[in-house]
Amino acid sequence: MMIFNTRFGRLFFFSTEPQTCSYLPDREAVMLFADPNKVIDTETYARLIDYGFRRSGDNVYRPHCRGCQACVPVRIPVADFAPDRAQRRAWQRNQDLAISTARTEFGTEHLDLYHRYQVARHDGRAVVRDAREQLEFLRSRFINTSSLEYRLDGRLVMVSVIDAMPQGLSAVYTFYEPDDAQLAKRSLGTFGVLRLIEECRTRGLPWLYLGYWIADSDKMAYKSRYQPLHAYQQGRWERLAPTGQEPETDP
Repeated sequence: MMIFNTRFGRLFFFSTEPQTCSYLPDREAVMLFADPNKVIDTETYARLIDYGFRRSGDNVYRPHCRGCQACVPVRIPVADFAPDRAQRRAWQRNQDLAISTARTEFGTEHLDLYHRYQVARHDGRAVVRDAREQLEFLRSRFINTSSLEYRLDGRLVMVSVIDAMPQGLSAVYTFYEPDDAQLAKRSLGTFGVLRLIEECRTRGLPWLYLGYWIADSDKMAYKSRYQPLHAYQQGRWERLAPTGQEPETDP
């Protein structure tokens, strides 16, 4: 059991029983959860995210798998980020989108978009019976959460939910229109990350936290395309180095 000191007292963490991993089905996953009965505020969560934790709703967790360290927390140093050619093209293709900041209060168009995205993401196997209930994992009572809404000619095509912390923004979840062939050419997912990097710069925040990078998962490996990328490994943040080079420790 892990113990973390906060201004509200000691925060205890408990591990779950092993279960099938959502990203690597041939492995078992164990999660370390913060005590849900204890107070967690923005200051505490900002510290925890720098130890590799994330949140789902008000539940704060980190992978704690036996013999596996495939889930690697990553963040982008926004001052040093340099887009590659494909990312620059994605940025240019989407300059006609209208982008606004909104509260995480979702209406019918948000729920419909989320449902379509989930069905497409899971190859038609997902059955989202109550999208409103599903979307509760995006909200939190203890941190400032908002969303960026992207519209094309008034039509909602993408939503990015973000948490704001003193040292950066955390990309909680992004969902976008999966069923439009013309929109598919825009690389909306790539543009969403680029826009969050720009949002960090606008707010004067040094880091964009992207959650977990998993090299062997098609759904999570894409994060390594954003360079430089820093990873939390063996108790410290290091820049992910190209093969054959030594990692660089964050200052």
